[in-house]
Amino acid sequence: MKLKKIILNLGVVAVIVSCAVNPFTGKKTLAFVGNDQLFPSAFAQYNQVLTENKVITGTADANMITRVGQRIAVAAERYLNANGYQGYLDDYKWEYSLIESEQVNAWCMPGGKIAFYTGILPIAANETGVAAIMGHEVAHALANHGQQRMSAAYIQQGLAVAGNIALAKDEQALGIFNQSYGIVSNVAGMLPFSRGHETEADKIGIYLMAIAGYNPSEASVLWERMKANSGGQAPPEFLSTHPSNDSRIQNLKALAPKAISEAKKFGVTSFRSIN
Repeated sequence: MKLKKIILNLGVVAVIVSCAVNPFTGKKTLAFVGNDQLFPSAFAQYNQVLTENKVITGTADANMITRVGQRIAVAAERYLNANGYQGYLDDYKWEYSLIESEQVNAWCMPGGKIAFYTGILPIAANETGVAAIMGHEVAHALANHGQQRMSAAYIQQGLAVAGNIALAKDEQALGIFNQSYGIVSNVAGMLPFSRGHETEADKIGIYLMAIAGYNPSEASVLWERMKANSGGQAPPEFLSTHPSNDSRIQNLKALAPKAISEAKKFGVTSFRSIN
């Protein structure tokens, strides 16, 4: 019992002292790995991806990715500065790459390294669609979701170790724990955690695209195209890392008027034509 209490107390202390603040929600978040460690690692991984793939440069699509990315970055800085987070992006090294691949994917690493795959461009359909995707992916980085996922994984692993230590003398209980812990901790913990990040990134992203001058009402239209592209093939929401397409579409429709109101605070009262 004494050992279990020590482990629990150490875990509580670790969580308390290893927190950051999400600048978009004001909430404390897990941060076991600091950006001083996370960013260099992310930059190295990004460079490796670029060396292992064909990066497209100088084309209209490549220029569009950079143009949209720069506008989203400016929107993020304007938002953060207006909300008391001056200097938040000082360590970001923005970079935008278009990679030739059939993958329907795009991502932004911690620290602002962004990749779009050519396979997602037909679904984006236009520059506004690219802005919706870009805003969402940048939001993950700005809200430190990668940092939080790593921290949550450490907790998950730490609890597994603690459980094994606590139950070491009871083979039957230990067996049951090891058989069930992975499934339970994922379904009840890690998957909802990930879905929460996706929903949060949708909200931040739609605000950023609006402040950048792109019509936020098109974000839900983008996800209608995403849904059509998936062919309806998706696991039940509670077993997925992402909300269902229908949930996202409804959520983005509800967020669009709020994003329009937010953009007005920054002097944005009209949006770029969809092309």
